[in-house]
Amino acid sequence: MGLLILREMNWLGAGRVRGYLRLLALLNAAMVIWLLATAHGGVDANGFLLGSDFISFWTTGRMLISGADPYDAAAHIAAQRTFFASASGYTAFFYPPSFLALCWPLGWLGYFPALAAWLLATGALYVAAVRVWWRELPVLARLGMPLWLPLLAYPAMVIVVTHGQTSWLVAALLGTGLLLVRRQPVLAGLCLGLATVKPQFGLLVPLALIASREWKVVLVAAITALLLAGLSAWAFGPQLWLEWLAASARAEVAMADGAVGFGKMTSVFAALRLLGATNVAAYAVQALVAAMAATLVVIHGWRRGWRPGLAALVLAGAPLATPFVLDYDMVLLVD
Repeated sequence: MGLLILREMNWLGAGRVRGYLRLLALLNAAMVIWLLATAHGGVDANGFLLGSDFISFWTTGRMLISGADPYDAAAHIAAQRTFFASASGYTAFFYPPSFLALCWPLGWLGYFPALAAWLLATGALYVAAVRVWWRELPVLARLGMPLWLPLLAYPAMVIVVTHGQTSWLVAALLGTGLLLVRRQPVLAGLCLGLATVKPQFGLLVPLALIASREWKVVLVAAITALLLAGLSAWAFGPQLWLEWLAASARAEVAMADGAVGFGKMTSVFAALRLLGATNVAAYAVQALVAAMAATLVVIHGWRRGWRPGLAALVLAGAPLATPFVLDYDMVLLVD
């Protein structure tokens, strides 16, 4: 009886779904309002700066303007703490130099204006990307579901807002690029090439494109990524790529040691570490899950070519293919 209820879910009608979503949206809105209302000087009641992770990007922009090296951990810590010193530590910067071109203009603004501009710009891109997918899911229209309702109800949306993270931007680029592969291959390639600013979520993308023989998109994406990398090297110095590799090694150590907090991460690796598994065992299972996701993507792409279903599979598999994925990155699953 219990399994039948779960399988058929006759109790979960359209009206009940809308009711649950309205409740979740109300709770999310109330949470943000309460956070802002109880903040003093831009610091919330728990002692965290509003947009807690964004200070890393903003500090990087300020350092680039002054000619400093954002991958120098000591210098980045010192620059960050001239604006805000957190009692819980410091927000590190591990993004590749391709991302620096987006950080640089942020440094010309004050912290809170930059945070507002960042959230508005990346949020608009994300909503636009979700709209594209929305048109591919007529079942939602039949439910009478307005777009804003699931967006406001989704818990990860609040986490992106409170952290000032890059998740909306990356989800918008990947979601738009993957869905437009057949319709507008050049635009798709541009979006996927730009999404390399957060490379761990693009591991399945080249496999899907090559398996489905979408060579034009592969070429445009590769050229875009190389041009973006070259632009960053020209603008900020090629040595920053070497500095980033060194910073990435530190990031891997920090992740394995639980510096971020395994409870905040949503990967297979983090789940096993939270349960007490060793690094070796957790990495082994993570690699196995990633290989399974990659195999599904390749088989689907090779047999059926590029379809919206393959795009959805790549997005769903992206958080499974990397050990470093956090709660705010789950906005990928809304595309």
